[in-house]
Amino acid sequence: MIINSPGPRKVALVTGSASGIGRSIAVALGVAGFDVAINYSRSEAAARETERLAQQAGARTVVLKADVSREDEVVAMIESVDRTFGGRLDLLVNNAGTTTDVPPAQFDQLTVEEFDRVLAVNVRGTFLVTKHAARLLRGMDEADVINTASIVGLRPGPQPLPYSASKAAIISMTQTLAGALGPKIRVNALAPGWMEGDWMQKALGSNYDRLMERRANATPLKRCATADDVGATAVAIATSMRFMTGQTFIVDGGYSAVT
Repeated sequence: MIINSPGPRKVALVTGSASGIGRSIAVALGVAGFDVAINYSRSEAAARETERLAQQAGARTVVLKADVSREDEVVAMIESVDRTFGGRLDLLVNNAGTTTDVPPAQFDQLTVEEFDRVLAVNVRGTFLVTKHAARLLRGMDEADVINTASIVGLRPGPQPLPYSASKAAIISMTQTLAGALGPKIRVNALAPGWMEGDWMQKALGSNYDRLMERRANATPLKRCATADDVGATAVAIATSMRFMTGQTFIVDGGYSAVT
């Protein structure tokens, strides 16, 4: 950890922040003046790299291992956040997520275990972390929850059926929680479109370069989203937009608006 200059800094917990979108959000929040609790479930080395980058950006950090689908581990994680930051939590980013390799057209080949695991991490995890973080968030004059959804929670895409279903559920949960937690706590969601990087490479396989180029050409801003685009949007939601809650912010360069 590093010690920052005097004065209260806001505190954020970002689940699933060892890599990808979560890492970008954690680092962007550090730049914006937040201290950050970094959560991971498997890769401590990757989480430590996120920590290094967040500290480099000025954040005081703690790294916490927890499977968000397990309530006992979530409770322990929130207790660690409470101890580390003196009871302060201004922002929860529910970003932890998983998927399966089974394409949507082959949904009937999914096992029940695969389906349940995706829903457990993506949906139950969002519920559990929000449930147990709420006591800290309610202690702030104002606080935020940001849930990572996906464009495939709003419209069909190449992602597996349980992943798409989980992201649609997160969008619905965002709306319900906005009503349940207002007025002090705002709840919004991010819905990234096709993103550059490992996630879409796994989804598109050998067609990645060709299909990403085609998508970029059909996008008003002429490129696909990056994890840093999502991180910047999360910061904007958390630091401004004070009259926005229950909303899903699409981060796709305008593609869904014109197609």
